[in-house]
Amino acid sequence: MGSMSPTSTNWIALNWIVFFVLVLCFLSFLENLSTTRLLSTDDYAKQSNPELLMINNTEVYHDGDLFLEDYNEMKKRFKIYIYPHERDEPFANTLLPVDYEPRGNYASEIYFNKVLPKSRFVTDDPNSADLFYLPFSIARLRSDPRIGVEGIHDFVRDYMWNVSHEYTYWNRSGGTDHFYVACHSIAQSAMEKASEVKLNSIQLVCTSSYFVSGYISHKDAGMPQIWPRDEDEPPNLVSSKRTRLAFFAGTINCGAREEVVQVWENDTEIMANRGRLKTPYGDEMLKSKFCLHVRGFGVNTARIGDAMYYGCVPVIIADYYDLPFADILDWSSFSVVVATRDIPLLKKILKSMIKSKEYQRLRDNMLRVRKHFQWHPSPIDYDVFHMALYELWLRRGHFSLRF
Repeated sequence: MGSMSPTSTNWIALNWIVFFVLVLCFLSFLENLSTTRLLSTDDYAKQSNPELLMINNTEVYHDGDLFLEDYNEMKKRFKIYIYPHERDEPFANTLLPVDYEPRGNYASEIYFNKVLPKSRFVTDDPNSADLFYLPFSIARLRSDPRIGVEGIHDFVRDYMWNVSHEYTYWNRSGGTDHFYVACHSIAQSAMEKASEVKLNSIQLVCTSSYFVSGYISHKDAGMPQIWPRDEDEPPNLVSSKRTRLAFFAGTINCGAREEVVQVWENDTEIMANRGRLKTPYGDEMLKSKFCLHVRGFGVNTARIGDAMYYGCVPVIIADYYDLPFADILDWSSFSVVVATRDIPLLKKILKSMIKSKEYQRLRDNMLRVRKHFQWHPSPIDYDVFHMALYELWLRRGHFSLRF
């Protein structure tokens, strides 16, 4: 057998060099592609175009593409008729929007009532409406000395009698295309003398619990209890050092809170405080990786919104809570749900997430969804107002006409 010529040897060597260069280029391409995807996710989170965010961060949604498509359809088509009232009516203060910026625990209810009339979704033509809004405010009825807690049942009963006798829209559907909004826990019993409202109409409430009689999850919907903020985020959100594992502070008004404090108040990694803090509430959240939402009188408190505002992963300890926007958001992707019976295991559960790097995934996703838990004096896309409307949009066809 003859030996290979120098030309053949050089050709083989050149082929091997080209092969290795191509392999290196391919590996570099894969690395850059992976990096680009990661950078794109972060960049989109900083951009003002939320539709790109929807498309590229689908993990936090049950179906991000479907949500985006249907949300845009809602913006084009959804129409709501508000039963009209005048300023000179005796109870106009409980039926018309306020002329101030809402504050406090029931701000979500007041905000909705304030911004809806100015939105594109309102129509003056009831025949073109998808839904009808019953504008009474449970929080303001409760604080009106002429009505108060004891008089709310009678007020709602009389109001619904007037609606059903002055307008034809309630009777044609039995009220199933009507809705009201409430954030106070007394809403659970406010409809006792207007049972058709409770059983037929859509209840958009903060107190969304499977355990509450009359709350039906496929008919009704949960809305988050949010304290309004002067800024979209605290100045030191990014720079804060989160050295504490978990944090809770609040009034001890139920068994779950009592157990959290009893088990963890002397722990070195979990801060569980009974009552008011001596230090600023927000500072303690900024120091913590996880912030505990522990049910009080009801399943809802403002702590989920507080946690997200301060960049803290929410830990939800509230059995039977139909979480806000659960039709849209996958809560397991940005929060931790712990059963009340597992309070003694809380530290073990949370530390396992730190070790497995699950915490970082939850926090990254939480920062992506926090825009859904913010109110704005002038609503912006995908904020609380629009998300609440989308929940109503999903329920707009759940009624049948009566003949």
